[in-house]
Amino acid sequence: MIEALVETFTAIGAGKMLAIWAALLFAALLRAFTGFGFALAAMPVLALFVAPTEAVVITALLTFGTSVLSLPRFWPDAPKRPLLPILLASVVGTAIGAQLLAQVSTRQFQLGVGLAVLGACGVLSLFRPAQRPVWRGVATATGLLSGLMNGVFAVPGPPVIIFVMATQEDARDSRAMLLSYFMLASVIALCMFGISGYLTAKALWMFLLGMPAMMIGDRLGHAVFARFGNLFYRRVALSVLCAVGLAITIKALLA
Repeated sequence: MIEALVETFTAIGAGKMLAIWAALLFAALLRAFTGFGFALAAMPVLALFVAPTEAVVITALLTFGTSVLSLPRFWPDAPKRPLLPILLASVVGTAIGAQLLAQVSTRQFQLGVGLAVLGACGVLSLFRPAQRPVWRGVATATGLLSGLMNGVFAVPGPPVIIFVMATQEDARDSRAMLLSYFMLASVIALCMFGISGYLTAKALWMFLLGMPAMMIGDRLGHAVFARFGNLFYRRVALSVLCAVGLAITIKALLA
């Protein structure tokens, strides 16, 4: 095992590995503070040094591993009832999205979603969050849309983020629910990757090499949230969500 880790590190190179660690540390800090944004920050750097399929698998492995280690920090605060319909519907949505990918223009779909996310950021910024009743139909529709986006271009987060930020008044509850969702979503993703044959030895070694940076970033993010979360959570979360929408829109326009 140690030999395999050394071989993987040597193959990538110390300089590139430092860049990966820096990206993972920042991405983990962002994730621990907001509850989301890890893939947005980490994937562009990982994709520079490993194949896209490996980058996606490594991201899912790191999300799951870090979530399990920090589970006591967020799971008790997470509203559990809306999570089940969202997750079940997201599996169905992912299957539909994978089929839709072959039939519709990915560019047009991405552009529509990107603009919708930016519009949602504008709406969310205009009203004060309040505790609202969570209707099962809305939760199911959120999961379907999330899965659809995941199947078409592997960005499942925005619908769930908007749903959580619109229905949860307390910053701690919002963050905990998002951390819980992405942890469970990573399990679904890893099952699919395993069935598809994407889980490779290299991805596992990269996961182990990346975990120290992830753990440091995660602890820093939790500490920053404990200190400043009530003051800055919504502002930071909306900024990251807008960055996701902008990134999707630009990707569509440049395609």
